[in-house]
Amino acid sequence: MSSLLEVIDLYKSFNSVASRVEVLKGISLSVAAGETIALVGASGAGKSTLLHIMGALDRPTAGKVVFNGKDIFQFNDVTLASFRNRSVGFVFQFHHLLPEFSALENVMMPALISGMRKEEAGILAEKLIRDVGLGHRSTHKPGELSGGEQQRVAIARALVLSPALLLADEPTGNLDTKTSEDIHALLTGIQKQKGIALVIVTHNESLAARMGKTIRLVDGRIQ
Repeated sequence: MSSLLEVIDLYKSFNSVASRVEVLKGISLSVAAGETIALVGASGAGKSTLLHIMGALDRPTAGKVVFNGKDIFQFNDVTLASFRNRSVGFVFQFHHLLPEFSALENVMMPALISGMRKEEAGILAEKLIRDVGLGHRSTHKPGELSGGEQQRVAIARALVLSPALLLADEPTGNLDTKTSEDIHALLTGIQKQKGIALVIVTHNESLAARMGKTIRLVDGRIQ
């Protein structure tokens, strides 16, 4: 498998009132095209920070993130925003759906932001809504959906522009056991069907076991 994304000697620190907090301390890893990886470790180990930097939601203090051979943090702001929109899909513990829009409209949003025509975006979104098992709920707003249904909409939204990489941060951390298992099956099924790379931050051993590789972070370093 070819390397899709490389993290090279990554450091991240934050300045607090009293001290400087080192969150990531020389992280290096690679994600191959189509690979599945679980990032595990105790709370505060740096998992979410690493995931956010991999997806360009945050910047490192030092080090590189290379996607398809290009250092993403050398991009200008416009190109970096396009990278986040088109090349990476994000799923978070809390779905972050827009409450005033329907499930279908939420899934369409990244496509519309990218400049896609509304009709085309709607066709893509309708297919994905069906793929995640919510074709009968597409006109409902988030407040009318269960937690599991909201997360299914969030997964569909993350996939609408066919990203090469899907990043998920505790995607079932807010759900009950049965719903979590359903979401796990959905994520892994979609990953296999579409052949995309999937990196998941999780405390859930069942979900981690479904991934091809597990990377454990301890105190900001790979164990």
